Amino acid sequence: MSLTKIGSGRGWVLGLAMAAALLGGQAHALAPEHEVTRLMLATEKAVGDERWGEAGEFLNRLQSLQVEKPAEYYYYRGRVMANAGHHNEARAALENYVSMAGSDSRFYRESLLLITEIEKSQRSQQTTTTAEKAPVAVIEPAGRGNTAQLRRRYGARTDTEALTSHLNNLLEAAAWRQDQRIVRLDTPADHSFKVTVQGNELRIREAERDSQGRMVIATEGMPVFGVNPMVKWDCEEANNACWVYDPRDGSRLFRLSLDGNRASEIAATLGELIRTMQAPR
Repeated sequence: MSLTKIGSGRGWVLGLAMAAALLGGQAHALAPEHEVTRLMLATEKAVGDERWGEAGEFLNRLQSLQVEKPAEYYYYRGRVMANAGHHNEARAALENYVSMAGSDSRFYRESLLLITEIEKSQRSQQTTTTAEKAPVAVIEPAGRGNTAQLRRRYGARTDTEALTSHLNNLLEAAAWRQDQRIVRLDTPADHSFKVTVQGNELRIREAERDSQGRMVIATEGMPVFGVNPMVKWDCEEANNACWVYDPRDGSRLFRLSLDGNRASEIAATLGELIRTMQAPR
C-alpha cells in the first residue's frame, strides 16, 4: 500500500490518491513501462486542458509505480504543484526536470521561466513572521559527527539503528495536532510518522485521524539508492505546521508541529540516516 501524503490545502490530492488506490487493480493489465506511457499521455492531456485535479490523479498513480519515471513526469508535477500553490514542491520538481532533461529538452525554457515566476510569488507572499521570512533550510548531513553519541544513548549496535531510533523519537515529539496548545501524551497525535529500515529501504508508516476520528494507517517504501541525502524543510505559519520534504521529488513527506528547531533536526537526521544506509558495508 502506498503512502498518501496530505496536508492543509491538499484535500483534492488525498481524494484523488484514494480513488487511484481503488482503481489500482485495473492498472495492472499493462506492463509497468506501458502503464507509465499511458499515464504520462493522460497527464499531458489533462494539463493541456487545465484539468488540474485529474492531472494530479494521474501523477499520484505514476508516483506509486516502482519504475523509473521520464523527466517529463517532474515537469508536469511542477505544473500541477504550482497551480495548487505548493511552491516548494513545484520548484523542486521543475529543478529535477531541468537537471535530468538538459538544455535541449522540450520544456527547458518554460521550466526556467516558471521557476522564476515561483520565486517571485514566494517573495511576494513573505510576511513579517520569522518562520515565513526564513528561507527553506537545506541540511547537509555529512560531518555531523554525533552518531557515536547516539549509539551510546540508545544502546544501538549500528549507526543505522541509532539514527533510526533518534529519528523516531524526534518524529514522536513533533507529531502534528489540530490543537497544538494541548498535548496529551496518552492521546495519539492527529498526524504522525514512524520509520523502520528493511535492507536498503526506509519504510515510512503514516497515521492520520480522518474526519470521523478514526486513525488511517498507510506505509510507503523509500529505497535509498541514488537519493540525495540533502533534505529540505520549512515552516508555514498560516497552516500551523512545518514540513520535511521528500528528497526524491521535493513533495511533502512529514507534516510536523510548528517548531522550526525540531523540523531542522528531523531533516538533518533523516539525511544522515540516508547517507549512512548508502555507505558501503
